[in-house]
Amino acid sequence: MIPETMLEVMKHEGVVALVTDGAEGAHVVNTWNSYLQVSKDEEILVPVGGMNTTEANLKQNSKLLMTLGSREVQGLMYMGTGFLVSGTAVIKGQGEEFDRIKEKFPWARAVMEIKPESIKQTL
Repeated sequence: MIPETMLEVMKHEGVVALVTDGAEGAHVVNTWNSYLQVSKDEEILVPVGGMNTTEANLKQNSKLLMTLGSREVQGLMYMGTGFLVSGTAVIKGQGEEFDRIKEKFPWARAVMEIKPESIKQTL
């Protein structure tokens, strides 16, 4: 279950980091909090424009780390909070979730579907 505080963070702009592991080690790409959507199955959906190396990495190893945060949301001790999401991901260029993302983000060539295995509040 995605924590309510993380859903609130997703309503505020901030940078999201997506980390995959490939032949050359860790690979990081960024996107924006406001691009993240949640499916009815509580998967995190990310519109994909480029992310070619990320896609190649996920085909070899579906594990992914994601961080996101906002200074505008109350954290554990003060204003500002962040989250570390660990899970698996797949990139798809068709299907119901892709259609949903494509409607909102016409530039998207695909959708990344992230299935969280753990979500930890870090701040």
